[in-house]
Amino acid sequence: MQVKEVMSRRIIAISPEETVAVAARLLSQHNIGALPVCSRDGRLRGMVTDRDIVVRCVAAGDDPERTRVAEIMTRRVLAAEPDRSVDEAARLMAREQVRRLPVQEHGRLVGMVSLGDVAVRPDYTMEAGEVLQEISQNIRRA
Repeated sequence: MQVKEVMSRRIIAISPEETVAVAARLLSQHNIGALPVCSRDGRLRGMVTDRDIVVRCVAAGDDPERTRVAEIMTRRVLAAEPDRSVDEAARLMAREQVRRLPVQEHGRLVGMVSLGDVAVRPDYTMEAGEVLQEISQNIRRA
């Protein structure tokens, strides 16, 4: 099975120029934990999570209404291709300890695959559990 068969094509993204407050409202409105940060041409520039907002902005004493997403986003973002196997994507998520993986095609964001997308597939449920265990251990393996 390929990533394109399980990924979500409905993408809520944000511009790096938007404020952290706008990002927080989007996360809340859509009940999601992460937003891909994309330039106007649809290219992935980073990711911003609810945790980034709390740790890198609020806890640091910065004003979410004045702080730009670009200032707190994670810039090093791994991505999968739509034709990659779900097994490979799950292993990448486990190795890098991420719960969400942007999907890019020709440099443009086309979807997102999450641990939940993998878990709902009956043939991948066991692997999804193993991925979650790897992610939750918070241990990087060499």
